[in-house]
Amino acid sequence: MTDSDNGLWVRRFHPAPGGTGAPRLVCLPHAGGSASFYFPVSRALSPAVEVLAIQYPGRQDRRQEPCVDDIGELARQVFEVLRPWRDRPLAIFGHSMGATLGFEVARLIEADGGTPVAHLFPSGRRAPSCPRHETVHLLDDEGLLADVRKLSGTNSAVLGDPEMLRAALPAIRNDYRAAETYAYTPGPKLSCPVTVFTGDDDPKTTIDEARAWQQHTTGPFDLQVFGGGHFFLAQHQPAILRTISAALSTTVG
Repeated sequence: MTDSDNGLWVRRFHPAPGGTGAPRLVCLPHAGGSASFYFPVSRALSPAVEVLAIQYPGRQDRRQEPCVDDIGELARQVFEVLRPWRDRPLAIFGHSMGATLGFEVARLIEADGGTPVAHLFPSGRRAPSCPRHETVHLLDDEGLLADVRKLSGTNSAVLGDPEMLRAALPAIRNDYRAAETYAYTPGPKLSCPVTVFTGDDDPKTTIDEARAWQQHTTGPFDLQVFGGGHFFLAQHQPAILRTISAALSTTVG
């Protein structure tokens, strides 16, 4: 992985001042999402926590690159990208597809030896061991967009702009395919703390499916339930960020 490759993947909107030892929070976007979704998170947590927002191939300034439609392969690529950033405590936050991806990245980091992930924050996603048979990625464009609209996960300006929509659709369909074809492979549990965020009216995740994340770690576990649907985090960002800040406040490199 070259420095230029790393720059394509990692967006550090608010670098922490040198020598602070601030922990790093890797933020993984939802299906169809991009690194810029986490700019407000980076701004809010800076400088105590340095956010590394991941930009997947196939969108925005990486739209000429082929998308990756396999969670395992995408996790391996993100894992390699993060190697230079593991000199300080590294936590992971992922929403929806990003939560599953974060779990697989955390597994790779633990299997690699050395320091495990400091904390995993899955959001808006059922536990890896709770599969569902979903085939939205096989629908036509209108069917796919109907699901996106139902979840209210894509900026309304994109959904209302035909040109922007044409540009975003391949990444959206690719990520739905990656999320819906993911198959959990049993293996060693994580050792890190896991804090799960979920909405009480999320059609993609029941509270029991969110609670099942506890089965995937030997570390401390917490489940926080908020009012709202799949994108509950938009309404509850301050409370979620307070939880993340408190969890990482004692994690200093």
